[in-house]
Amino acid sequence: MSKGNGAHLVICTEGIRKVYRLGKVEVEALRGVDLVIEDGEYVAIMGPSGSGKSTLMHIIGCLDSPSAGEYWLDGERVSDLRGRRLARIRNRKVGFVFQNFNLLPRVDIVENTALPLRYTGGIRRKERRLRASAVLEQLGLGDRLQHKPDELSGGERQRVAIARALVNDPAMLLADEPTGNLDSDTSREILRVFRELRGRGHTIVIVTHDPNVAAEAERVVRLTDGAIEQ
Repeated sequence: MSKGNGAHLVICTEGIRKVYRLGKVEVEALRGVDLVIEDGEYVAIMGPSGSGKSTLMHIIGCLDSPSAGEYWLDGERVSDLRGRRLARIRNRKVGFVFQNFNLLPRVDIVENTALPLRYTGGIRRKERRLRASAVLEQLGLGDRLQHKPDELSGGERQRVAIARALVNDPAMLLADEPTGNLDSDTSREILRVFRELRGRGHTIVIVTHDPNVAAEAERVVRLTDGAIEQ
């Protein structure tokens, strides 16, 4: 999907609603969200607890589906997809970076980084490791390839998590509080990595409550009570 000016849209939502049922009570977590993010943008999504930012992250990351509304991800309409079809799109199109790293402790960082390629299928182990090693080297971890996660610093582990998110060459890098478990110096290191990735043309969406992290983005989307502030 592209705008009239020719810009390619990675994310385009129209009227996204999400309703949860708690017994007989309906809770509207998102109320008609319209969001457009172009290829190569660096966007932060902010909002207080209960604002709907986590729900929106789950929907744009294809971890959940909306109750109503339309969502196109990298030109594909995904708002009506469920189950395996949604999972396939998620694996191909979205690279996740989590606050808690979510690395496998018993294997080296190359195997950790290559994990999404295993789910893609049809790629031999040697090729998976070559691709993973190349991304790790781009992120400054070329001398750590044989190390396991517990042999790395917090900043290095988060860079491994970023490498894993990038290994499938996704349409979008989606980061959930990526500096939440890091000290201030290491947080600055990770934000520098995101700046470098933005400079290489990656589309980055960060969900955060930290104004210092949001200040790194080109654009900030603020949610209040399930709607984007105008």
